[in-house]
Amino acid sequence: MGENVPEIVQEAVLKRTATTSLLKEIVHGYNWDNGLDFNKLLDSYKYSGFQSTNFGLAVEEINKMIVCRNQPLIKDNYQDDGDQSNKINNNCTIFLGYTSNIVSSGLRETIKFLVKNKMIDCIVTTAGGIEEDFIKCFAPTFLGDFNLEERERDCMDAQSNDTTFREKINNEDSVYYWAAKNRIPVFCPALTDGSLGDMMFFHSFKNPGLILDILYDLRRLNLMAIRSANTGMIIIGGGLIKHHICNANLMRNGADYAVYINTSSEFDGSDSGARPDEAVSWGKIKADAKPVKIYAEATLVFPLIVAQTFAKFYFQDGASGESN
Repeated sequence: MGENVPEIVQEAVLKRTATTSLLKEIVHGYNWDNGLDFNKLLDSYKYSGFQSTNFGLAVEEINKMIVCRNQPLIKDNYQDDGDQSNKINNNCTIFLGYTSNIVSSGLRETIKFLVKNKMIDCIVTTAGGIEEDFIKCFAPTFLGDFNLEERERDCMDAQSNDTTFREKINNEDSVYYWAAKNRIPVFCPALTDGSLGDMMFFHSFKNPGLILDILYDLRRLNLMAIRSANTGMIIIGGGLIKHHICNANLMRNGADYAVYINTSSEFDGSDSGARPDEAVSWGKIKADAKPVKIYAEATLVFPLIVAQTFAKFYFQDGASGESN
């Protein structure tokens, strides 16, 4: 590079690359000269870098789950003790976890699509993730604004929640209507952490004696993971839903596939922000797995992920993509 460049500079800055073994994929974006093709546009994300690449890797990981799930279930590969409540129906049990804000948003319809068409096998959510679905069965949720005055925000909440309690939900718009119809178990490890808890508190005065057996639910969730031939985790958000799905898979020495979607960082030591490698160190994800975390707000990316994974299999198979 020139005889006058000091030797220390040549050594520190102009040193040749010693190995190229890690240089496998060329960074490139979508070629707009080919016109508008949304499928190829989303495929190009994998090679665009940053979170776009994680998006592409997550699509690949979920598609691996689906392919594995659609393979025949070999009886010798899973444990069946005859308990119908923990019966394994697919070669890859897919656990879907999400927080309450996901159901409050328009992602409710995307989740309903997965549950209605039996594309996942187990749901783990929060109290709000259940009650927000029920609330929407009675009245719509309206778009708000983080800058609204508190009084206006309360008024919008009242419009959404001014409902009369009923003993049964019979509404095909509900995620849990289809979960019940398709016998997909729903676990809520903190059922009291929301207005459902408030209602149970009031009920305890009116009709004392209600007991919730949370240990039985935990046993069912963990046994579902233990008895599975293979498992995949799709976790939207963090907190207790993330921990309970991961911990259930710890009981079987780790999930085979995993995708996290959240905006949390790991610097504060929270489980929400913990990366997949933390789960690998605990045995919650298998050491040879290829887990992916997308640092993104879910309403932006999850519908696109479903479009490139579950929806493709479903519509390509003539609306019969499930293996049940």
